[in-house]
Amino acid sequence: MKILFVHQNFPGQYLHLARHLGATPGNQVVFITQRLDADLPGIKKLVYKPQREVTRGVHHYLRETEAGVLNAQNVARVALDLKNSGFVPDVMLGHNGWGEIWYLKEVFPDTPLIGYFEFFYRTHGADVGFEPGPPLIFDVGPRIRTKNLGNLLGLDVSDYGQCPTQWQKSRYPDIYQSKLHVTHEGIDTERVVPDRTARYAVPNTGLELTANDEVLTYVSRNLEPYRGFPSFMRSLPAILAARPKVQVLVVGGDDTSYGPKPADGKTFRAQLLEELGSGIDLDRVHFLGKVAYSSFLKILQISTVHVYLTYPFVLSWSMLEAMSAGCLIVGSRTQPVEEVIRDGENGLLVDIFKPDEIAHKVIEALADPHAYDGLRHNARQTIVDNYDLKTICLPAQLRLLELAARSGMR
Repeated sequence: MKILFVHQNFPGQYLHLARHLGATPGNQVVFITQRLDADLPGIKKLVYKPQREVTRGVHHYLRETEAGVLNAQNVARVALDLKNSGFVPDVMLGHNGWGEIWYLKEVFPDTPLIGYFEFFYRTHGADVGFEPGPPLIFDVGPRIRTKNLGNLLGLDVSDYGQCPTQWQKSRYPDIYQSKLHVTHEGIDTERVVPDRTARYAVPNTGLELTANDEVLTYVSRNLEPYRGFPSFMRSLPAILAARPKVQVLVVGGDDTSYGPKPADGKTFRAQLLEELGSGIDLDRVHFLGKVAYSSFLKILQISTVHVYLTYPFVLSWSMLEAMSAGCLIVGSRTQPVEEVIRDGENGLLVDIFKPDEIAHKVIEALADPHAYDGLRHNARQTIVDNYDLKTICLPAQLRLLELAARSGMR
């Protein structure tokens, strides 16, 4: 089979699927991306970049759309070269988020396309307006409606769609629901396992922590409000005061992935440290930045309590991986989390905007960690039963790919 992938950040959500297909004899796998510094065996990688920057002064509603068009044009150019070289895929897969798949059918009109769809923006019921504050200004509605131009283009051009969770699928318009399939990328539960022998050396401290130590963990790609970072930080003074031996490991960068950047030009971390002052003991709160995956796993394996907070938005892989590692999750009572975690059964849920409630749950769990061993076991079992890579998710992705390929043979 000939398969074409497109994702600007190779391999993105396609790591496991692309690796499997690249290792399968008889397949020809091509991957179009912007990323230069990564490869997978059996996969031919083709790199593109936009011809220019987004037009200075373009209407702010349209910046993302123009960026998507620029990506789509250059992906189409690469695809045309592929076609002229004799490569016509049997099926195409691509993430819709950056416009890359919009013009693929102009090049390969008879090849089925599976689009990856993460989030349809709404002015109610999800991230927009979720944070307490003054009513939204009128500009928000038109801006959010326009933000979905790329979603609608991708939905129209795709023959099939993939969504990672039921809640994320539910955000899309009813008219497109029939083409959307809930298929998570999967968690490698053979690699992400509980390990009581794990050890983690905290950089630049001389401190080595184990699963026998009292360790509170927090992980996010970036430390920002969408992932509940302010509430987590505001919970720490009470936790540190009540648990004098706790060590806090915070993983994440200082950029902003979602939502507006800090207005004063500082990072959210700097803002919170300034706000909380001496309430944060930096001898016990360790900001690790972005870490290697091997270190990330060790951090999860030594965790006594793991805090995962999010707005109603895209669910992070890290929460599912933490559950697979047997972590006790204190998670936000928000729709993406509630799809996976049942309060008191396989984790604990709290109000994302109540640092006192977060602190209370964490302190209770740190005080008697073995009382929650059943929740840890159930958390891992939830992932094994529903998100396991080899037995659940990869087979589901392959079935969707085969369904699409067969539809192109008619």
